Amino acid sequence: MFGNGDLTAFYEEALDKYGAEGAISPEAEKRLVRKLDWHVIPVLGICYMFYYVDKTTLSYAAIFGIKAKGTGLNLHGTQYSWLSSIFYFGWLAWAIPSNLILQRSPPATYLSINIFMWGVLLCAQAASKKFVDLAVLRILSGAFEAIADPCFMLITSMLYTREEQPMRISLWYSWNGVGVAAGGLFGYAIGHIQGALVSWRYEFIIVGAICSFWGIVILLLLPNHPATCMWLTREERLMAVARLRKNQTGIANTHFKRDQAWEFITDIKTYLFLLLGFVANIPNGGISNFLTFLKTVIQGLGYDTLHTALLGIPQGAFVVVWIMSGAFLNTRLPKNSRTIVCMIPTISGSLAFLLAPKNAYVGRLICFYLTGSYQCTFVLSLSLITSNTGGQTKKMLTTAIIWFGACIGNIAGPFFYKANQAPSYHLGIGSMLVCNCLEVLIIFALRVVLKRANAQKEKAAAALIKDGQSEAVPHVNETAFNDLTDKQNVK
Repeated sequence: MFGNGDLTAFYEEALDKYGAEGAISPEAEKRLVRKLDWHVIPVLGICYMFYYVDKTTLSYAAIFGIKAKGTGLNLHGTQYSWLSSIFYFGWLAWAIPSNLILQRSPPATYLSINIFMWGVLLCAQAASKKFVDLAVLRILSGAFEAIADPCFMLITSMLYTREEQPMRISLWYSWNGVGVAAGGLFGYAIGHIQGALVSWRYEFIIVGAICSFWGIVILLLLPNHPATCMWLTREERLMAVARLRKNQTGIANTHFKRDQAWEFITDIKTYLFLLLGFVANIPNGGISNFLTFLKTVIQGLGYDTLHTALLGIPQGAFVVVWIMSGAFLNTRLPKNSRTIVCMIPTISGSLAFLLAPKNAYVGRLICFYLTGSYQCTFVLSLSLITSNTGGQTKKMLTTAIIWFGACIGNIAGPFFYKANQAPSYHLGIGSMLVCNCLEVLIIFALRVVLKRANAQKEKAAAALIKDGQSEAVPHVNETAFNDLTDKQNVK
């Protein structure tokens, strides 16, 4: 019945005991959700912080001389841009295979192994002697990081209801802003190290070691499934499973299903999510991996290298503010307008940056901070996958495809920021503005597709009831954990 033989009896017990409406008291559910939040969100959030610190290490390494001859790697031409982008080639190559392995693996365990190895490879980058050494290590690092976002989304979807998912995704995703700020703090601190190695090598070693340590923490603290979570009581585990019945997207299934793979290939949402990942991450690739752009703007205010690194902290703070503002507006604005409204600040900031005078450094810096709001729209868009895609095989492939698109966007992004266009970067900021507008159109298209699909389901169910075949419309508990896709499931 449930598509997961090992847990069928547990699912049945959960639905028998807590499957009726109101069987879980609001107070008990609130306590359970609070316990999940305190145990899961900090672990995912801190991991995501390091995930983003990793992406800024190369940018701060550039500030502290990795491009220089002698103390650095003597990078020239487009080599630095390629180091920013080549990381995503490893991610791109391993994105879909890693998701298929994830489907057949305990998610928290698989995540912890990948995070540990990602830290090891980051440490190894400190030993690079030339461009090729660092390029190979960054490709491998990208492959090990490929599973992080999909695994975070999977864990969120198997612990929280669809109403709770946007806020929880926003909570752990907002830690990338903490990562941006932490990158500034790390950069400032490492800039003061007077040791046998140059500063940029210490940055790779220190950040990598912390990442590997956190991989071990994930193994010890993060659950692989709500039914086997060690820090929940048995009754809490039963409630944790039963309350997810309304999601109608299943919890876990380790079997690859060809019919779901075919539905993934033929579903128009697949290609809309691919395009969304692509256009949303061209700005991310350009800004996140090219903080020398921020360095140029801030140094225009008269600050030295160390203070330039430290002044990157407000950027991270703004990222947190934007993402959490998006999560707040998600519960306040009409459902069909919230993601589009969140695009207004970034579109305004991009346009104002393009029009601002070249010597208006403070104004351009403020506009740059405004552009960070693009992240809150992408975060809300991620919850469209976790809450609207059913069937474990289809869900894993759909999750993979949006990050597949994100890889391509991140690869392309840095090349829009031409060194000879500093400090205006008209091409880079112009690409951000175009991508923001395209993102609005894609989100609107997704809205139309999802609304039409829901209307068709409601119409089909109403027709059956009208014809006296109400028994043909299954109860919510009958399809809760059947591993049905969103098209197969009539609920």
